[in-house]
Amino acid sequence: MTALVALPVLLPLVAAGLSLAFGRFADIQRALGILVLGAIIADAAYLLYVADLHGPVVLQLGGWPAPLGITLIADRLAALLLLVSAVVTFAVLIYSIGQRITDYGRGTSSTTFHPIYLMLCAGVSLAYLTGDLFNLFVAFEIMLSSSYVLITRRTTAARVRPGMTYTIVSLTSSLLFLTVIALVYAATGTVNLADLARQVNDLPDGLQTSLGLLVMIVFGVKSAMVPLHFWLPDSYPNAPAPITAVFAGLLTKVGIYAMIRTQTLVFEHNATWQLMLGIALITMIVGALGALAQDDLNRMLSFLLVSHIGYMLFGLGVYDIAGLTGVILYVVHHITVQATLFLVSGLITRHTGTVALSGMGGLAKAAPLVSVLFAIPALSLAGIPPFSGFIAKLALLQAGITAGTWTAYVVAGGAVLTSLLTLYAVARVWTRAFWGRVQTPAGDPDPTDELVVGTGTTSPAMMVASGILVAASVMIVVVAGPLAEISGRAAVDLMQDATYRTAVLGGGAGG
Repeated sequence: MTALVALPVLLPLVAAGLSLAFGRFADIQRALGILVLGAIIADAAYLLYVADLHGPVVLQLGGWPAPLGITLIADRLAALLLLVSAVVTFAVLIYSIGQRITDYGRGTSSTTFHPIYLMLCAGVSLAYLTGDLFNLFVAFEIMLSSSYVLITRRTTAARVRPGMTYTIVSLTSSLLFLTVIALVYAATGTVNLADLARQVNDLPDGLQTSLGLLVMIVFGVKSAMVPLHFWLPDSYPNAPAPITAVFAGLLTKVGIYAMIRTQTLVFEHNATWQLMLGIALITMIVGALGALAQDDLNRMLSFLLVSHIGYMLFGLGVYDIAGLTGVILYVVHHITVQATLFLVSGLITRHTGTVALSGMGGLAKAAPLVSVLFAIPALSLAGIPPFSGFIAKLALLQAGITAGTWTAYVVAGGAVLTSLLTLYAVARVWTRAFWGRVQTPAGDPDPTDELVVGTGTTSPAMMVASGILVAASVMIVVVAGPLAEISGRAAVDLMQDATYRTAVLGGGAGG
C-alpha cells in the first residue's frame, strides 16, 4: 500500500519520458496522458480513503528511516488536495486536446506540451506528498521549470515581457527559498518537516519568528499574497486558456498548501495570527478593486484570483480548527472554480475573438451552453447560495466570528464586502459578454495567437472538459457534509500534529 504514495509522482514522470519518445504519434501521446491522470485520480481517491480511515500513509524511499531519508506522506489534507488537483489536471488535459485538434487537426502532435504538462503534474503531486523542505523546493522547481515552457509556448512578441516577469520573480523566490532551507538546516540540522516540528521549538524565540516570516514570504510570493502578487495579473492572462486554468487552479494553491503545512507543523502560533489577518484583508480588497478596473477578461479573473487568496489567508490567520476547516473547504472549492472560469474564458474568447469585455456581446443567444458553464462557477466564486463558494465562505465567516477578536470581525466584514465586489465584477462580464449587443470584430485574429486562434470554433471535448469541472463544483455542494467532516478531521490533524510526527518518525516522535 505504501508504494501507492509514490505513484502520483512516478507515473507522470515515466509517462513524460514515453510521451517525448512518441512525440510524432499524437494519439499515443493523448491516450497516455489521459490514462495516467485517470490512474492518479483513482490512486488519490484510495489514498484519501485509507488516510481518513487508518491515518497517514507513509513511504520511506530506499528504506532509509526519517529524518535521514526522503519521506512521502499522504495524510488527509495531502490526499484530499491531490484528488481535487488530479481531477482538474485531467479535465484541463481533455480541454487542451480538444483545442489542439480543433485548431491544428487530429494528426498534429506536440513534442513539448504533453511531456511538460505531465512533468507539471508530477511536481504538483510531489509538493503535496513530500515530507521535507528540500524536496518541497524540488517540487516547486519541477512545477516552475515546466511552467516556464508552457507559458512561453507559441508566444507573441507582446507577451515576452510578462513571461519574463513571471520567470524572474519565480527564480528570485526560489533563490530565497533555497536560502531559507540553508538557514533552517544550519539552525536545526534537519529539513524533515516532522523532525523540524520538534527541533524548531528549541530555537530562541527571535530566531523562530525570523525563520517563520521568511518562509511566509517565500510561499507568499508563490501564492500571490498582496503585496507580493504583482507578477500574477500580468503573467497568467497571457497564456492560452488551458495553461492559465491549470496555473490559476493549482500553482497558487500549492503555495497556500505549503504555507498551511509549515505554519501549523513547524512554526506554530498560540493564538489568532494578527499579522496574517491583516494581510488577508488587504489581499481581499486590493484584488477585488483591481478586478473592477479591468476590461481584459483574463486580467479581471487574475485579480479575482488574488483577491480570493485572501479568504484562505483569513482562515489561516484565525488559526484554530474551525478556521483551518474553512481554509481546506475554500481551497477545494477554489481549485475547481477558478480553473473552470479560465477554461470558460477561453470558450468566450474563441466566440468573440477578443479578451476585451468592451468588445464582447450576444453570447447568451449565440452560445447558451457557454452561458451556463460561466454562470455556475461565477456565482460560486461570488459566494451565492447554494453553490460551493457559499459553503466555504460561510465556514470561514463562522470561524472568524467565533474567534471573537476585533481583527477577525473586521476581516469577516471585509470578506463579505469582497464577495459583493466579486459579484459585481462577474455581473459586468455577464451583462457585457452575454447580454450585451453583438460587437463587430475589429479584424481577423492573429493566427499565431492561441488566445483567439480558431475563433468561433470549439470542440465537444472542450465543452465536456469545462462541464466536468462545473459538475465537480456542484458535487462539492452535494457532498458538503462528508467533505466538511473530512476537512474538519484534517484541520484537527494540523492543529494536533502528533499523528503526523508519529507516522513519519515512529513511536519516539514525542516532544
